[in-house]
Amino acid sequence: IQRLILFLFLNFGALALGGIFAGQGAVSDWYEALNKAPWTPPGWVFGFAWTTIMICYSLFMTLAWEKITNRKKFVLLFVIQWILNVGWNPSFFYLHEVLFGLIIISSLTFLIAYTSLAIKNPQGNRLLPAPLFDLVVYRYIAQWLHLGHELETLVHILKSILLNLK
Repeated sequence: IQRLILFLFLNFGALALGGIFAGQGAVSDWYEALNKAPWTPPGWVFGFAWTTIMICYSLFMTLAWEKITNRKKFVLLFVIQWILNVGWNPSFFYLHEVLFGLIIISSLTFLIAYTSLAIKNPQGNRLLPAPLFDLVVYRYIAQWLHLGHELETLVHILKSILLNLK
């Protein structure tokens, strides 16, 4: 139980730290104004989703810690995901860097996929954090949709500038 408390503390600490630099986050005017997919939930759902993600990931880390053989690699992967989790909120919500946010969330998605496939218990069974992976993939897809809108807006602006130059 001590290890679970440690991972909960570290994971929710990453969330809190990222949230400090996220401004109003998913309830901001900027986020509300983004062209989102019709299935995108309201901004307040982010809190519930992230709570679920962090609980699932903490449980995964706790169970995996007892079963893995290469703890150095495990800790390294955890540290990298921690940094990515801290960095995503301010990159996307505060700085409004959609492309950089996409790079971060892509890296996080691939890291979680790699971790779920690479980390095995001594019997060789994979330890797949499926609910966590599903939620992060959802966020990844949503990020791509935001980027698509941003690129479309940028192309429109560039066309307007070029037309005005003639």
